Amino acid sequence: MAKRKLNVAGQELWGESVEFETDKESWNSYILQDGTTLKLKTVLAEVFRVEGLFDPNGQPTYVVNANPVMSVDAPDRLKKK
Repeated sequence: MAKRKLNVAGQELWGESVEFETDKESWNSYILQDGTTLKLKTVLAEVFRVEGLFDPNGQPTYVVNANPVMSVDAPDRLKKK
């Protein structure tokens, strides 16, 4: 596991890379007022556990690098001819 300096809330802290496997990547679907359907999901790229930083319940803090992915299904009247 690789270590790297991370910027967490304005502080430089060490984070340790954590390997992961994808369990499920679900789409969230939204119907807009103009009839367009947007589908969005987040694809995780990297995960780091911040050394020595915990939430009030004692859970470790993680920093993630992720990419949003979007699919658009617009009505024909909104599409470029």
